[in-house]
Amino acid sequence: MPRGDKSSYTNKQKRQAEHIEEGYEKRGVSRREAGRRAWATVNKETGGGKKSGSGRGKKSSKSSSRKGGKKGGRKAAASTPRRKSAGSRKSTSSRRSSASRSRSSSARGRSSRSRSSSRARKKSSR
Repeated sequence: MPRGDKSSYTNKQKRQAEHIEEGYEKRGVSRREAGRRAWATVNKETGGGKKSGSGRGKKSSKSSSRKGGKKGGRKAAASTPRRKSAGSRKSTSSRRSSASRSRSSSARGRSSRSRSSSRARKKSSR
């Protein structure tokens, strides 16, 4: 089997490597380096090729994925509104404005209802 042959990997492992590679490329890593890192990550998580005859029963570890998710989440939480996409900024602002509108309209509704009920009570007492 030549070096770099992926025949002992399952389709799922190949998909995983592809997704990881895309993530690295999005972050500006060269295509070749992204592929190398992706397969290194798949090997670390799954213990190499999983197809029959390539050493079955290896435990899989999701530590790399967990670490990447933590890093990404921390970065996203710390990002400023300027760094967010235009659509994301728009949806956030519209959510905020609609929430404040609904709060103010419910407060207005209560005050007008209380006034009308007090008028009704005054009329009935006369």
